Amino acid sequence: MNCKELDITPLGAWTKGQDTPLIIAGPCSAESHGQMLEIAKGLAEIPAVRIFRAGIWKPRTRPGQFEGMGVEALPWLKEVKEQFGFLTAVEVANPQHIEAALKHDVDILWIGARTSVNPFTVSELAETLRGTDVGVMIKNPVNPDIQLWMGAIERFHAAGIRKLAAIHRGFSYFRKSPFRNAPMWELPIELKRICPALPVITDPSHICGNTSMLLAVAQKALDLEMDGLMIETHDNPEIALTDKEQQITPANLKLLLSQLIIRKKSGTPNFQDKLEQMRSEIDRLDHEMLEILSRRMEIIDEIGHYKKDNNITILQLKRWREMLQERIDSGLASGLSRPFLMDMLQLLHDESIRRQEVIFRNENEDAKLDGA
Repeated sequence: MNCKELDITPLGAWTKGQDTPLIIAGPCSAESHGQMLEIAKGLAEIPAVRIFRAGIWKPRTRPGQFEGMGVEALPWLKEVKEQFGFLTAVEVANPQHIEAALKHDVDILWIGARTSVNPFTVSELAETLRGTDVGVMIKNPVNPDIQLWMGAIERFHAAGIRKLAAIHRGFSYFRKSPFRNAPMWELPIELKRICPALPVITDPSHICGNTSMLLAVAQKALDLEMDGLMIETHDNPEIALTDKEQQITPANLKLLLSQLIIRKKSGTPNFQDKLEQMRSEIDRLDHEMLEILSRRMEIIDEIGHYKKDNNITILQLKRWREMLQERIDSGLASGLSRPFLMDMLQLLHDESIRRQEVIFRNENEDAKLDGA
């Protein structure tokens, strides 16, 4: 069974029937009994919040840092559930975590980014959950590998888990970025295309790593039809033991949610007709663009043969620099963005080099055969 055919319980059927967007909130770490109750009290005043999350076991990068209260904090989470009516969610990383969480009536388990990257661990966790009816949310792996993400989802499904969702928390990225974890929106969008029944929840807290960009990232997630948000909240973020820079108070969460624009996924018949007209024009232009690219590559092939016949190098650096600058200037004047132009032109250049390398290699092989 491929991802598109997965039998997944609709999100509302296991999250108290809440319409999307689903809002999950709570502290990065459970730090004390009083802290948990204070945060839950604040979140209880926000009707949109249905799931209370808290880190019980914290996978810190280096030893000596706060690694969570462990099993001691699970009764606090159960009390939050009983007193305020939230569903509860914790991160688990081994079978012992699962057993302890289920013993304390945790409703939803999430699989962290460091765990979902390891198929052996994922398989072990999935087998531990076989026969249960718990919800499982799977964070994207640390590295941008959609196959690993899908593989983790499929392993839990194969173990009989039907209450499944993915959490998009961004990806480690070697380039300088304003984000703690680059969102790489194309990956959760692709996951939704491949697995249309799978809910995808965005975690703006881990994407941003700070509070200043939370609203923008949360709004973009909803504009891209993500199914909900997971936002870290703390009663006093300045003294939080983990990730204090990215946590907000329940009051600020309430303000943030009030500023979000919840857009419709479809419109009136007149709107749909106009939209289809514009989409048809896009389709026509795309076909024209593909034809133009095909003709461009035919000329690239001719250039490759011409260079080979005249013993000229494939890469002409001066020409590439001049062309790049001219195309960027022209594109900017036409209203296109510099990053888009750079990516597009680099992609075209890479493909041109690749095709010419094939021509050089094939003709060299032909020459060797002639010599033989």
